[in-house]
Amino acid sequence: MHLTKRDAPVETIRARAYTIPTDRPEADGTFAWRATTLVVAEVSAAGKTGIGYTYNDAGTASFIEATLAPALVGEDAWNVGELWMRMQQRVRNIGRSGFAATAISALDCALWDVKARLLDMPLVRLLGAVRSRVPLYGSGGFTTYTDDEIRNQLAGWVHEDGCRWVKMKIGTEPSRDPHRVAVARDAIGDEAGLFVDANGAMDRKQALFYAQRFAQYGVEWFEEPVSSDDIAGLAFLRKALPAQMELAAGEYGYTQDDFRVLLSQEAVDVLQADVTRCGGITGFLRVAALCDAFHVPLSAHCAPAQHLHVACAAPRLRHQEWFHDHVRIESMLFDGAPHAEDGAISPDWSRPGCGLDFRHADAHRYAV
Repeated sequence: MHLTKRDAPVETIRARAYTIPTDRPEADGTFAWRATTLVVAEVSAAGKTGIGYTYNDAGTASFIEATLAPALVGEDAWNVGELWMRMQQRVRNIGRSGFAATAISALDCALWDVKARLLDMPLVRLLGAVRSRVPLYGSGGFTTYTDDEIRNQLAGWVHEDGCRWVKMKIGTEPSRDPHRVAVARDAIGDEAGLFVDANGAMDRKQALFYAQRFAQYGVEWFEEPVSSDDIAGLAFLRKALPAQMELAAGEYGYTQDDFRVLLSQEAVDVLQADVTRCGGITGFLRVAALCDAFHVPLSAHCAPAQHLHVACAAPRLRHQEWFHDHVRIESMLFDGAPHAEDGAISPDWSRPGCGLDFRHADAHRYAV
C-alpha cells in the first residue's frame, strides 16, 4: 500500500473486557444481573489513540482483536466510512447483528475518536453540532428495588440532577407494578415525566391492560411493552395505548434494516438507538437520518458518555438515557465522563475526540 504524508495508517488495535459488580442486585422484566461487562477498544494511528466501548460479553474483546482488527490494521484511519464497510463485509458470514454489531460499534467509535484527536478537535465539532446540551432522563428503578430505593433514586434525578423525566423497570411481577408506579409518581411529583420499561416481558393484552392502569399516574412512555421482535404487536399497541402514552423501542436494533422496519411499520412513537450496538457513530448517524426522513423523534439508549458528542449532532434527538449502571461505571473508569447539570450533559470543548480517557490503572482490578 502506497502512503502519502497525509495518511494515518491504523497501527495497533487493542481490546479488553472488564466486569464491574453492581452496587446492589438489579433486574428488569426479563433479566437479572449483579455485574456489568464493559469492553474497551483502543485504536492507534499516527501517534494518537482513540477509544470506544460497548457493554457486552467479555468474548467481544477477543472477537475485536482476532476477527476485526486484521481488516483494519494498515488502512487509513481518516477513512472511517470505508473501514466501517470493511468491518461489515468481514462479518457477512458470521452475522451482522448482536455480538458482531457491538464489536463493530466499539471500533467505529474508537476510529471516530482517533480521527478527531488527529485534528485536535472535539468530536462534536467534527460531526457538526445542532445542539450544545443533551437533555437527560434518569433511568433505573429496577424491579429488585424496595419502595424506598425507588423513591430515593428517582427523586434524586428530579430534585438534585434536574432531570425532566425518569424511567423505571416493570414486568417481573406485573400485579405489583401499579403500586410501584404510584410510589414513583409520589416521589417525583406531578411536574416530572414518568416512563416505564417492560423489556418485552408482556404479551399484547397484558401490556394494554397495565397501560390503562398506569395512565392514571400520568405515565407518558411505555418502552418495549412486548418483545421488540414483535413488530406487529408494537404497531398494534402504539395505536391502542392511552392517548398521552408514547410507545418506544429500538434499543436492540443492530442494523439499519432493524430501524427501517420499526419506522416503516409505524411501530414506535419514539425510536431508540444505542451507539454501542447499532454500528457506532457511523451507524447512529444513519439511524438519525432515518428518523429525520420519517419525522420520528430519536432517543439515545444508555452509555451516555459514548453518546454525548453524536447526540449533539442528531437533528431529531429528544433525550439521552442517564442509566444508573453506565453512569456509575463511566464516572469510575473514564476521565472526562459527563456530569448532569440542570437535567442535561454537555461536551467539554477543551478536550479532543470524544473527551474521554480510560483509566487503565483503576480498571485493572475488574479485568476479565
